[in-house]
Order: sequence, then C-alpha cells, then structure tokens
Amino acid sequence: MSQHPISDRFRNIDFVFLDRDGVINKKAPEGKYTWRWADFHPQPGMESAIAALNRSGKRVIVITNQRGVALGLYRLEDVALFHTLLQKYLESFGAHIDAFYVCPHDINQCNCRKPGTGLLQQAFRDFPAASTKNSVLIGDSLSDMQAARGFELPAIFIQNDSDSGRESRRSAASLATAVSESLNNAVSDFLP
Repeated sequence: MSQHPISDRFRNIDFVFLDRDGVINKKAPEGKYTWRWADFHPQPGMESAIAALNRSGKRVIVITNQRGVALGLYRLEDVALFHTLLQKYLESFGAHIDAFYVCPHDINQCNCRKPGTGLLQQAFRDFPAASTKNSVLIGDSLSDMQAARGFELPAIFIQNDSDSGRESRRSAASLATAVSESLNNAVSDFLP
C-alpha cells in the first residue's frame, strides 16, 4: 500500500466495492446464512450511506461469498431473489446497487471466493473505468481485506462483531487502509 495520508487514498474514488453480509446486512451466526428476505436485518445507516454514495456519482458494487450455495442450503436463484428484494428495499431510500458479484463456491474450489480476487477481476472487466486508483473495497472480514490487498486496492475494514475472533479482526485491521465502525461512518468519514 502507498504511504499517502488516509484522506489522499480516498480522494478520487469512483467505485465502491462492498461486502454484503456484515456490511449491508447483519451477518448470520457462524454456520448460518442470510439468503431469505425474512432473515434480512440491515446494518444501521447503510441505506443513507449507499444513497450518499449514489448521489455523489460513485458506482456501488457488491462482491459476496455465498458458500451456502455450494453446501446445498440454497440456490443461486435464491441469492438473485434476495438481491432483487434488497434493490427494492434500497429504492425506498433513494439508493441502489449498481452490480452484484457472487461466489457460490466452497473453500478452495475457485479463485473468485474471497480472499481470491476473481470477483474483483470480473467487476473490473465489466466496469472498464474502474482502476486500483479510483476504487475502494469495504468489508468486515479478514478475507475481504486479503482480497483488497491481493488486488492492490485500498480498503476500509468495518470493525464490528461480525467476523469471529479478535485475532482475525486485528489482522484484518492491519491490512486495511482505514478502519471504521460502520458503512455509514466509513462513507461520512472517508468518502463524502
């Protein structure tokens, strides 16, 4: 990572890559998955944060691991329906997601599952204006921060209780360009 002050690292951001579970919605307990709309519990302030990003002209792109598909607990169609309902929910706040990228694979089966960078590679192909200089990844797990580091993207670690283990949170924070308590705080502090 560059040695620029934190504020400089986020000055020209046009593309904001968000993890879903733990950043947009509350993460399900270990071993559980959020794929039914009835299980959706938004993180406080995420709606206004995404709306602010949209108003500022930034593209908001979700990249999410959905291991439950590989485990046979739900289908990719269920994830797509969840994302359709999330878009409808966000519309009521004047917000939207520009694209969703989903890894449905199990651990060590692909390069798209974070900490791999395959989802970011797909998004950068689809959004050719995106670059490592005008993009940021916001996530709440060590694998999110490792993906950002592997792709040479600046990253904001959302330090909440979503990711299990204090050591994992400490490692994630050490890889991040900045640390924040929520998506709402990250947007207001670093991406106004």
